[in-house]
Amino acid sequence: MANWVDTAFERAASKFARGAKLAAQQGIIPYKSEGGRYVPSPFDGNSWWTGGFWPGIMWQLYHATGEAVYKTEALRVEELLTRELMTFDLLNHDVGFMYMLSTGAHHRLTGDEAARTNTLHAASLLMGRFNPEGFIRAWPGKERAGYAIIDCMMNLTLLYWASRQTGDPRYDKVARIHADTTMREFLREDGSSCHIVVFDPETGKALERPRGQGYAEGSSWSRGQAWALYGFTLAGLNLGESKYIDAARRCARYFMAHIREDGLTDSDFCQPEGEERIDNIAGACAACGLLELADAVGGEEAETYRAAAEKLLRALDTLCADWSEEAPGILQKCTASYHDDGAGRHVNILYGDYFFVEALCKLRGTDARLWMKD
Repeated sequence: MANWVDTAFERAASKFARGAKLAAQQGIIPYKSEGGRYVPSPFDGNSWWTGGFWPGIMWQLYHATGEAVYKTEALRVEELLTRELMTFDLLNHDVGFMYMLSTGAHHRLTGDEAARTNTLHAASLLMGRFNPEGFIRAWPGKERAGYAIIDCMMNLTLLYWASRQTGDPRYDKVARIHADTTMREFLREDGSSCHIVVFDPETGKALERPRGQGYAEGSSWSRGQAWALYGFTLAGLNLGESKYIDAARRCARYFMAHIREDGLTDSDFCQPEGEERIDNIAGACAACGLLELADAVGGEEAETYRAAAEKLLRALDTLCADWSEEAPGILQKCTASYHDDGAGRHVNILYGDYFFVEALCKLRGTDARLWMKD
């Protein structure tokens, strides 16, 4: 396995060394790539939720190689993202994704105090979205006051980090309350997860569970399942509570049971047979979660998770990776939403590349551990 992993990592490092210079020339935060160039976010400018993944790739590669080209590009994008803290209105619960992988990574890897302050500002924004009835509100807008989504299990990492940094237990307590609500209201008996739960914002009662980015109400959007798998694993590791690891196990068993024979991942595990709708972001993210879960549980169970992660990653490399110099991104057939929402279907989307690079770093022992509180 080592030869395959090292080869893929070297190819990724080379591709993104070129990509760092291209993105700087374009002056954007890359969201996807097409036609030999990067494309910015489809909505909300630099406040779009995926802005942290590009600098996250840069910091992972800087940590692994020490090459200045990656750090230089990460810092360029960090300037753009810190300006968004001042806009406020367009930011939402995804400040975890945006700032743990940018300013948070900067502080983790260099000790920069301004980056620490900006990450704490983001953590305070996330805390401000907490509804005392038991959940972190996902999005702005009066009509969505009760919306919470499974993605937030990943954003909670910002709160674990802030609690560790400040010694203030409130951040951890809010994260724990939201995680408990998610376990109770999002996870089904078979280990699958819904994408959205709409709560009564006055009482905290769950009112409905719309389809969100999945195929239909009651189905299983694969990337949401990956968020749950990885998010509960991170909750267990950062909070030190086995109930979250147990939840992650349930999510992992469901995900592994639905990996395609070729190792790729359908966009929704309940989509109609014969429907060609793949989301390789889900596979890459799930692989990261499975590798972390394996380290958490150990023994024969761990080998099952590692084998599933390797199956996913090998399939991504052999079936859907574009290693040519002409293509700025790697993973093809990434799908933002089962029902096309304009954010991309069966294209390269760079947060898929982030998780692919992170998984390679885990396998070769150079992961920067950007989701951990310390």
